Amino acid sequence: MHRRRRTALVLTAVIAAAAPALTACGNEAHPGAAAVVGGQRITVAQLQSRVNEVRTAQRSSVQNEAQYERAIATTGGLTRETLYGMVFDQVVHRAAQDAGVTVTRKDIQDMRAALAQQAGGAKALEATWLAQYGVPPQRLDENLRLQVEGRKLAAKLGTDTTQPAFWKALSTASKELHVDLNPRYGTWDVAKSSRVDAKTPWVREVTAAQTQQSA
Repeated sequence: MHRRRRTALVLTAVIAAAAPALTACGNEAHPGAAAVVGGQRITVAQLQSRVNEVRTAQRSSVQNEAQYERAIATTGGLTRETLYGMVFDQVVHRAAQDAGVTVTRKDIQDMRAALAQQAGGAKALEATWLAQYGVPPQRLDENLRLQVEGRKLAAKLGTDTTQPAFWKALSTASKELHVDLNPRYGTWDVAKSSRVDAKTPWVREVTAAQTQQSA
């Protein structure tokens, strides 16, 4: 687990049942690309823009420079984590599409309301997602859409997000998308997506939240 406080990240041993490595030779083949997913480039500029969103939100959320420096110190791998997140989002979305899963605006609103209630309000939810998961406020709904997709995908498969059937669907989606990372950011490997800089913060959190909501 990364140095950041990510209590929701528990995507570990079950991933061994997923697909073999899908790695990149990206930099020379795709100059200027941080990754290529489904034939579409995620440019270095786009990646940096997303990182800057997080840094700007972090700066706005603290009262002084010392606090900001501490926030930076605990998110030192932000660029790589952000790229992994951008790629993983597309993998989950593709897997959900393949399974015929759809997400409505109401689905997102319902999840946001439930999580806000648990967090102690809308602002508290935004602060939590920023501090723990590196999701700035303007990306919260986008992130929640992904979470709903993951939950609905697992339900459609008759499983949950910790089981091999779920990860097999993601592995298939990764293959279809031909994920190709620039080597400077690492490699894409579904079977080892529990590595420190490739973990994804949303699945366990949403599963727990939904369980609490229905309890």
